Amino acid sequence: MYKTLKTIAARAFLISAGAIFYTQSAWALLPIQHWTEPSGARVWLVESPAIPMVDVQVDFDAGARRDPAPQAGLAAAAALMSSKGVTAGGPNEPPMDENELGEAWADLGASFEAGAERDGLAFSLRSLTEPDLLDRAARLAARQLGQPSYAPDVWQRERARWSAAIKEADTRPGTVAGKAFNAAVFGSHPYGQRATAETLNNIQPADLQAFHAQYLQACRARVSIVGALTRSQAQTLVQTLLSRLPAPQAGACAPLPAVAEVQPLARAVQEDVPFASAQAHVLIGQPGFVRRDPDFLALLVGNHILGGGGFTSRLTNEVREKRGLSYSVGSSFSPGLNAGAFVVGLQTRPDQAAQAVQVTRDVLARFVAEGPTEAELRAAKDNLVGGFALRIDSNRKLLANVVNIAWNDLPLDYLEHWTDRVEALTVADIRAALQRKLQPERMVTVTVGAQPAATAKARP
Repeated sequence: MYKTLKTIAARAFLISAGAIFYTQSAWALLPIQHWTEPSGARVWLVESPAIPMVDVQVDFDAGARRDPAPQAGLAAAAALMSSKGVTAGGPNEPPMDENELGEAWADLGASFEAGAERDGLAFSLRSLTEPDLLDRAARLAARQLGQPSYAPDVWQRERARWSAAIKEADTRPGTVAGKAFNAAVFGSHPYGQRATAETLNNIQPADLQAFHAQYLQACRARVSIVGALTRSQAQTLVQTLLSRLPAPQAGACAPLPAVAEVQPLARAVQEDVPFASAQAHVLIGQPGFVRRDPDFLALLVGNHILGGGGFTSRLTNEVREKRGLSYSVGSSFSPGLNAGAFVVGLQTRPDQAAQAVQVTRDVLARFVAEGPTEAELRAAKDNLVGGFALRIDSNRKLLANVVNIAWNDLPLDYLEHWTDRVEALTVADIRAALQRKLQPERMVTVTVGAQPAATAKARP
């Protein structure tokens, strides 16, 4: 079997090397097929036949925003434990521990991973499409999806490791700043929750099983596929992958509990956290917007100009180049199913923190009030449109874009028209979008390790 796998993998490499010369232009034209399985699972497929491989992502609305506050970390724990063992599946399917699962995936030359983010719990499969190998990979993945063992002794071990990692991370100024910022921006909303040793101690194997039964049902799955499969083959793959998941009790998925909306800030918030650090950490921001917001592209381009474009951004020019207050400074939006944060982040000398904060606030307020210049907009469009091919130049990158379409219910031709929509944006569009979403006078400012302004001014 090992020799066979090596032969197949080598053939795939040669094919991919020959295909690289035309994939950037071809992938952008590949249509996205979409359908709903009898189980209720929704599927998005891009047939990409150049390489005999397939990448699959199965997403569930079961991310950290679904964690009960006393059990923050529950979704991440479910993802972590999915690779730590499976129960018996039948006479020829004995239970497997994490070492046996690892060996089985290595024998197949495939991979299967799980991860929880704030919105979703995602499972990712990558395999060659040779029929026997793909079938075996799909069946093994189905066991991890549907039959995790959640062994108590394994969970106790992993929980201890995780708690130790949290304790170590809390000694870093960046972690301290992030925790304070999220708490101030999101308040009691789940987006502001973080796992702690205490919340992890509140999670037991029975809680993991209940979470799995409620959220990981076939009817709740969104499956994105990119690879050398036909629709018929993709349907077979999806049915196999989801075959071990629990069925809904009433024959159909009950609606999931609603998650409250992120509330806007009522006033500006300033938090200065003392910390012995060579660099002060600064975060400035507020709640942003949901991913489905029609202003998304205007804000994407606007943020590229403000602080997302690296050394070409306005913040870099004003904070770093003109004044030398920080080696790097940037801004970002993180829209999700709920309104993620807008944040400007930088590090600076402790005695320069007050000045860096003031300059950053001034740049931000002026940008929101006036918007970009025509020259800045043209440069941003050239950069974003010119780099579009790099967003889809591999199966995995293309899969990420398909997942974005699936997760946010975007049009199937979203990628096809992306560059045209970016090119159509005007300075007025971007200024209006920024003014609808950002309130510079009502933002959270967190500094960790900054020198008090009075002391900083007194320095020679």
